Order: sequence, then structure tokens, then C-alpha cells
Amino acid sequence: MSNIRIFSDSTSDLPAELLKQYGIEIVPLYVVFEDQTYRDGIDLTPARLFDKVARQGKLPKSAAPSPADFSRAFAPHLDNGERILYIGLSSELSSTYQNALIASEDFEPGRVTVFDSLNLSTAIGLLVLRAARAAESGMDVPEIVHMLERERPLMETEFAIDTLEYLHKGGRCSGMQNLIGSLLSIRPIIKVIDGTMTPAYKVRGKREKALDKMLQNLLAHKEKLDGPVVVVHADAEEDALRLRDTILRETGAQEVLLCTAGCVISTHCGPGTVGLMYAKTQ
Repeated sequence: MSNIRIFSDSTSDLPAELLKQYGIEIVPLYVVFEDQTYRDGIDLTPARLFDKVARQGKLPKSAAPSPADFSRAFAPHLDNGERILYIGLSSELSSTYQNALIASEDFEPGRVTVFDSLNLSTAIGLLVLRAARAAESGMDVPEIVHMLERERPLMETEFAIDTLEYLHKGGRCSGMQNLIGSLLSIRPIIKVIDGTMTPAYKVRGKREKALDKMLQNLLAHKEKLDGPVVVVHADAEEDALRLRDTILRETGAQEVLLCTAGCVISTHCGPGTVGLMYAKTQ
């Protein structure tokens, strides 16, 4: 039995059954509505988040766990003789990675290893899942980190935003861009490149066109798919199920996971967002 404990944060969006199966521990980020602070996935659900935004007309802010939060989470496992490998949200998007790194210095060198996914949502989860399975197979921490470094640049992350309202309220596009996007029914597709979110395509028309664009991008790589494919959504289960069924039918993928975006990801992307995440062979 491995003495390596895999940790991640709440933005990794893996289903609870997989977390339980592999003993993966999660450190939650925070969602802040004015004077109220919630732990992502513990005190607040995405459905409640969307309801609060609709009623209040304001978006919350997200905040990273503190170094003390990480230390408190790590300590019991280290006391039990385990070693920890933490795989978290991109350092280009949050101070979460840096705070985990600071916390690791509270312990004996080599007991806590912190790995930067340079990604978000279930693309982190895919790396976490690979690490957990590798640890279960008997790989040591340096071997797992070497594997993750090799596979990190092979991750593909795309997600279609259904509404520009959340990007606008969060200060991520101007009022004019929000108006034009609404009038022209622009559906932006975002990619993660080198740890940052980059607008990749702007699809005009119905949301199905944006989803189909992402699907076609995936199918163009169907001969190079390596491991599980993830369909993640924020309040868009019907679309996600349809994409999952198509991917299973068209690619022969052995594992297509259906995941729900947590509160932090939903805060930045809004309801109706659907993402596709997978790894390619070199």
C-alpha cells in the first residue's frame, strides 16, 4: 500500500466517488460574497451560487487558501508517516500554488511536494487522477513528478462560455463588448495555454455551434487521445451528456468522465459553460 497521499484543491472538480476511491484530499478555495465567505464545495454549491448572483446582481470574488490552511490540511497525514504530493491550480491564475509552496516549508524537506498543473478545472483533475493511479501502482514521488512534467504540456483544455455576463460583471470584458457579444450571439471558446486563459475562437450563433466546434477539435485528435476524456459543465448537464455520448460513440474512448464545475470555476465562467479536457500522445 502506497504511503503517498495525493492532494489537490477544489478547482480540480473531480467527482466525489473518484476522490474517495483513490483517497485524494482536497483543500477548498474560498468564494466571497461581500461580507460572507464560503468554502468552495463545502459551504456553497454551484446551484446556490447562481441563485445568489441572480438575486443580488453581483458576482462574488474567489480567494486562495492561505498557507495556514494548507499546513492544517497536510499535518495529520504527515503525522501518519505519509508523504504528500499536491497538484493544484495554475500559478498563472491564482496564488493557490504559491501558498501551498509556502506551507510545504513548514515541514521536513521532501515530505511535501508541490506541483504546478498550469491548468484549471478537471484538466487538473486528470493530472491528479494519473498521479493517484501511479502512486497506487508503486511509483515514487520523483517518478510521478517526472511523469506529470512530461504529460502536462500534452493536456488540452477548451471551454465554451454561454454568457458574457459573468465575464463582464467580473471585469473581464467591457460593457460595450458585453453588449456586442449579446447582440451578435457571440460564444467565446477559451483555451488554456501555458497556464493562462486565452480566447481561442468566437463562434457566432446558437450555443450548439460552439459546442460542436469544441467537439470537432477533439475528434481531430481522436487517434491521439491518451487516457480519460472529461466533459465538465456548469448547470448544463443535458449538453454535457450529449457530448459525452458522442465522444464515446465517435472515439471509442474507454473512459469519458462527466464532471460538474465547482463554485470557483463557475464564478468566473457562469452557467451554461461546457468544457472538454483530455491529454494527447506526443
